[in-house]
Amino acid sequence: MWEFIYRVLGKDSTGGSRHFAKERLRLVLVHDRATISPYLMNKLKEDLITVIKNYMIIDEAEMEVHLDEDDKEVALIATIPVKQIRRDYHEQVQASL
Repeated sequence: MWEFIYRVLGKDSTGGSRHFAKERLRLVLVHDRATISPYLMNKLKEDLITVIKNYMIIDEAEMEVHLDEDDKEVALIATIPVKQIRRDYHEQVQASL
């Protein structure tokens, strides 16, 4: 009975417009976090390559990096073909000291 009265008066028991406003704001924030300039994405890719090359030999030409977003979060997705694992990294570090 109360739900009917709330509906007639424009009040929704689920939060109504307040709920939808929060949801819209959340979606805008997720989208804003997913927006990144091509320069910044390229710089991120270069930095990843620099670090990963210490541990692995990779196929840089086939490497893919992008942001993936859904309703709740943004994820950095990196597909990096590994040609070989560097087993000599520890020795390289010790030699440089």
